[in-house]
This record gives sequence, structure tokens and C-alpha cells, in this order.
Amino acid sequence: MTSILPRRTGPLRRLTILSALVTVAFAAPATARGAPQARLSWPLSPVPAVTRYFDAPDTPYGPGHRGVDLAAAPGQQVLAADVGVVVFAGPVGGRPVLSVDHDGGLRTTYEPVAPLVAAGDQVYRGQVLGTVLAGHPGCPVAACLHWGVRVGPGFAEYADPLAFTGETGEFRLKPWDG
Repeated sequence: MTSILPRRTGPLRRLTILSALVTVAFAAPATARGAPQARLSWPLSPVPAVTRYFDAPDTPYGPGHRGVDLAAAPGQQVLAADVGVVVFAGPVGGRPVLSVDHDGGLRTTYEPVAPLVAAGDQVYRGQVLGTVLAGHPGCPVAACLHWGVRVGPGFAEYADPLAFTGETGEFRLKPWDG
């Protein structure tokens, strides 16, 4: 029987190589099954066009776009991105907003939405939360759903929702003072 290890390797090197081979052997079937389910599902079906991408602000109160805008039809159903609890359903700055807390320190927000759920309601992935309303500022089509994600302690940090769907957002090069 021929060994795949060089003749003059120490026990530590043999163990490292053997460990790597075992890891590859056990990882192979997992990749054959396909990719794992994305952390969040899309809030509209079918998967919509993105009309405006996430643009993180440089400072907490600086300019940016703290979510993504998704092309929709007025009255289109808005779906829960994952299992969670509705923590807010009401107006913010005159616009109807819906927020859902999910396990793992995630909060999703949707606006403008006519809610069909109320604060305290438990929701499941894909459940209808409400319907899209027309009137989102800057929307280039009949209606847009603004979808946001917040993470971390107190949900203080905004994140790109597309990163949680397995999709990639729009990449932008920022100036570097090098």
C-alpha cells in the first residue's frame, strides 16, 4: 500500500495532513446537498428588481441609504423575511413602517406598508405582513418597498439586507486617503 505522506514527515505533520483529509472527506457531502438556506428570504415574490442599493453612512447620522428599495406594485403582499415577532407597526415621520425582531440579533423593517399584523404578533418566514403602498420618495416605478436590516446590541448598526439573502449588493469604491 502506498502512503500519500512523504516518508520523512514527523508525527505532527502526518496528523495535520490526516486531519485536513478527514475534514475534506466529511465536508464533500454537505456541498453536494446544495447551499444552506439564506438567513433571510426576500420580502416580495417574485424576487424584485432593486431600484436603490444600500449605502452605509460614514457617520451614525450622516447621509446614506440604510436599506434597499425594491420595485413593487401598489397592493403587493409584503412577506416576513424570517420567523420573528412584530415589534412595531405604525407611522414614523408620517410613513407607515413595520419592524420584526428575529433570533440572532436581527431586526427587519419594511415601509411603506399597510400592516395586516400588529405589535406582539409572532410571524413565520413568508407570512404576509401587509401590502405595499405607493408614495415612497424617489421611487422610479409605481411603488417601492424600502427594506432595512439592523443588527447588534440595541439594533444600532444598519446592514445591507441583500447580504442576508445570499445575494450581493452593488459594490462601490470609496476614496482612500492611504
